[in-house]
Amino acid sequence: MLSQKLSEIEHQRQAALDDQELLDTPADPYLDTIVRVVRDLFGVQTVLVSLIDRDRQWFKSRLGLDIAETPRSISFCDQAIKSTQMFVVSDAHSDPRFRDNQLVTDNPYVRFYAGQPLFSEEGQALGTLCLIDSQPKVLSPAEIQLLKDMATLAEGYLKLRRFSHQTEQLRDALSREQRKAMLDQLTQLWNRAGLEHFLAVEHRAAHDRGVYLGVLFCDLDRFKQVNDTHGHDAGDQVLWQTARRVSAAVRPNDIVTRNGGEEFVVLAQVKDAHELEQIAQRIRSKIGDSHFTLEQTELPLTISIGCALTCETETGHDAMKRADRALYRAKNNGRNRVEIADPFKSNSSC
Repeated sequence: MLSQKLSEIEHQRQAALDDQELLDTPADPYLDTIVRVVRDLFGVQTVLVSLIDRDRQWFKSRLGLDIAETPRSISFCDQAIKSTQMFVVSDAHSDPRFRDNQLVTDNPYVRFYAGQPLFSEEGQALGTLCLIDSQPKVLSPAEIQLLKDMATLAEGYLKLRRFSHQTEQLRDALSREQRKAMLDQLTQLWNRAGLEHFLAVEHRAAHDRGVYLGVLFCDLDRFKQVNDTHGHDAGDQVLWQTARRVSAAVRPNDIVTRNGGEEFVVLAQVKDAHELEQIAQRIRSKIGDSHFTLEQTELPLTISIGCALTCETETGHDAMKRADRALYRAKNNGRNRVEIADPFKSNSSC
């Protein structure tokens, strides 16, 4: 009887998580900000917003860990969601529940863990905001309260996000399996397949709203030098940080994608070219105004951007080509700049 009751509770919990449309979606700049602040506050190696799916834990936001998910069977967070209280393991080496755990004996060599459950509006535990470190640690009462407060912010944002425009789009248009195929594993942005999907969707939506679909073709300047000088791991870190910065520079309903390599494409519904250029300049400033932080060094980097408004009489792919040509103008004119594409040439003007 107890097993049947536990099974029903887990069924309700999973249904609540599925309803959030969070799993296998791009990283979120607001959650990324919370995670970054929490890591600075607690001085730990890793902070995660971890969601407990049927047979895995998947990280909606992560800092200090390169992988996107782990099996649920070895997850500390799976234990954390079974209580309404914070779950703390001060030293996994001395805890019989975890000392032989793969995450303890192998990379990332977890010694300390603290996870505060994140709940849905219905009170179902979706996952945790958690701290991880390779050294043992004891939280003070003040630190415990601080982690609870930060988890409250993350939980509140997730509740608001549930009713956002993009969540409604995902719920209506894409299955979980489709989303998995459209997500870039390195940057946790939509990949080229995602760009293809949203290019058509956003073009139709812009037409229905009586606005333009803007295409921003963004390319990191001299990125090859990063790989050649610092190695491909450093290059991957730069791409990860670029994805975070671009996402933080755009508006909540804009679509950020990785087209491949160091190329990123942003889709934005705008009133005119001036509004599109403002978004592009925010991206350019976000990339160039502060150095990228790697393990051994800090790198100054810039980005070049080509912009195009999609006219009613052209396809999204036509606008992509014009934005790409504008990007090459930006590169040829000195890099670290924004260029607006020439108008679409047809019998009808934009």
